[in-house]
Amino acid sequence: MMEHREILQPITLGCSKNTVDTEHVLARCAQRYEIVPEDYAGRVDCVLLNTCGFIGDAKQESVEAIFSVIARKNAGLVGKVIVFGCLSQRYMEQIRDMIPEVDEWYGARDLEPVLKALGVENVRPSGSGRVRRDSTLPYAYLKISEGCDRRCSYCAIPFIRGRHRSVPMEEIVQEAGALAAEGVRELILIAQDTTYYGLDLYHRRALGELLGKLSEIEGIEWIRIHYSYPDSFPEDVLDQMASNPKVCRYLDIPLQHVADKVLSNMHRNVDGAWTRELIAKMRSKVPGIVLRTTVIVGHPGEGRKEFEELLDFVREARFERLGAFRYSEEEGTYAAENFRDSVTKKTKDRRYDKLMTLQRGISFAYNQSRVGSEIRVLVDSFSGEYLVCRSEFESPEVDGEILVRYDEAMGVPVESMPGRFINVRITAADDYDLAAEFVN
Repeated sequence: MMEHREILQPITLGCSKNTVDTEHVLARCAQRYEIVPEDYAGRVDCVLLNTCGFIGDAKQESVEAIFSVIARKNAGLVGKVIVFGCLSQRYMEQIRDMIPEVDEWYGARDLEPVLKALGVENVRPSGSGRVRRDSTLPYAYLKISEGCDRRCSYCAIPFIRGRHRSVPMEEIVQEAGALAAEGVRELILIAQDTTYYGLDLYHRRALGELLGKLSEIEGIEWIRIHYSYPDSFPEDVLDQMASNPKVCRYLDIPLQHVADKVLSNMHRNVDGAWTRELIAKMRSKVPGIVLRTTVIVGHPGEGRKEFEELLDFVREARFERLGAFRYSEEEGTYAAENFRDSVTKKTKDRRYDKLMTLQRGISFAYNQSRVGSEIRVLVDSFSGEYLVCRSEFESPEVDGEILVRYDEAMGVPVESMPGRFINVRITAADDYDLAAEFVN
């Protein structure tokens, strides 16, 4: 007779780093619990909710998710509620008394206490040590460090996640090898700051060395870098991009601004001239590199002149991908305690709209320039008769997609296509997505 297992429902909010945390916890739970999807509507014994507490909208989403789970608990559909992650790390004292229906509260750094609460603290995980949110996807996020030693004035991450701590290189390579054995073809390296990797363990920036070791793993075809920091950017990473065919010519590098006054107020440790030189160096050393960045509009110190300088910079740099945030005060940060939030919401909205209108034109021109070209793409999934694909120049979840009509000449059924690489010709483009046809 099969032993009854309790039902555990994980819910993860926020960034990909939170997703990886949850997946590591679930790997230790897999023998004791039946793990059901996030959207499961039936009765469960426990909900494990990983929260985000980075900015206002994310905090609101986390609070609403907690109340939604509590409503299910009050209706008899949930037994126990365990909340952990960034929101509870940041506001533990305030919210535990406000929401007494939550059974256990833990912070973002409390993974071992969470495992103890689940009764699996001494369980060794198998395989990659992860239960991936969607094991059919051919890519996986690989967290190479935790925490941050930077002190950007607007950011709450250092006092939520703590100081920077690199994962030993051999542990990363072992996890990556196991992911490859499970069918993963693309690794996306993530951290609060990937370019800081190794300074604490090896007393040097070791991201370039790590890229070389990961590229030796059989089955891994693409390695992509997210969340890099411009200050003291390690140039050997650019050498890897230029010479190593497995390292995608793609870089996520949040620059946040270009005006000297704003960068100084942000405590970014670089100025506008240095930023422009770095972008020029990247374009020169890695021909064809695609750059993704994020910027903040309305930060204290951003007047009309500084915003116009930001627009001029975006026109010059022509980032293939760019996202923007409106500045909002985050309690406990240097900016909130030392600067007045003097830019009105109306002005922030207007600047945001103007910036994103400019960027849409740049993105459209870039995508149009690709029409007619032949590229290699990875099939992520399929929808009806269309394959949802990406090239090395698109990162999942944040960038556009390449849609390819399934062709029997591909040689396998459409449901067997995810995880395969195919060659395609780009036939059409809009602001963000592309259409393509199979090239035999």
